[in-house]
Amino acid sequence: MAIKELLIEAQAIQVGVRETDWQKVIQLAAQPLVDNGYILPSYYQAVINNTLEHGAYYVFEEGIAMPHARPECGVIKNCFSLVLLAEPIMFADSDKADIVIMFAARDSNGHIEEGIRAIVNLLGDNDVMARLRLAKAKEEVIAIL
Repeated sequence: MAIKELLIEAQAIQVGVRETDWQKVIQLAAQPLVDNGYILPSYYQAVINNTLEHGAYYVFEEGIAMPHARPECGVIKNCFSLVLLAEPIMFADSDKADIVIMFAARDSNGHIEEGIRAIVNLLGDNDVMARLRLAKAKEEVIAIL
């Protein structure tokens, strides 16, 4: 299943989020996944703990954060969540990011690789990135993806 379908199925697209606390952003990204039975609350807590311990290694120069944790930290089903922040924020001591794509895989080699490849393709498409940053509604995001 492609990332767009996974996001729609999990009801996990949030647009124009105004939050400056990176830990709350992690929780916001995880909440629809918890609510819809894709991950346990322990998953996003593991992401926060990993960030505090190892830094925000998942933030890229392009302003994209891809927070994640290990499968055994509470993954029920493979999933993605997308949060578009109104303003870029720092995750721990990282570069700033305004596009947050949380993912969770049931195993380290899971078929979620297809979704990650799609994200990497997005990173290389400046037009798509610019359109995502300007999106004001979930429907716009779905059309862009």
